[in-house]
Amino acid sequence: QVQVVESGGGSVQAGGSLRLSCAAFGGVFSINTMGWYRQAPGKERELVAAITSSGSTNYAESVKGRFTISRDNAKNTVYLQMNSLKPEDTAVYYCMLNVRVLLGSTWSPRWGQGTQVTVSS
Repeated sequence: QVQVVESGGGSVQAGGSLRLSCAAFGGVFSINTMGWYRQAPGKERELVAAITSSGSTNYAESVKGRFTISRDNAKNTVYLQMNSLKPEDTAVYYCMLNVRVLLGSTWSPRWGQGTQVTVSS
């Protein structure tokens, strides 16, 4: 019953910025690792950034220094701040949250619906 909703995508010119948000709703649950993935036409989905429950982060080399992942545990939300955007950043971006429901025994990945990011020259 846990649902994940993304927002913040859009179209910008090269050098611009966007901030993506992803929030989980639908019950009492815990979230450990959160991440952002992207998929461009004709390419496989790739990990962009991830953040653990303790705040440790990991970034794809292509976005390191330009993107920042963060989380707000009280709001069950993960963010991706994207600066200095390049045309090659154009893709559909998906958030992923590892979720365990109240009294549950296992963690399950939950995905957002995807949001389009388009960067023009």
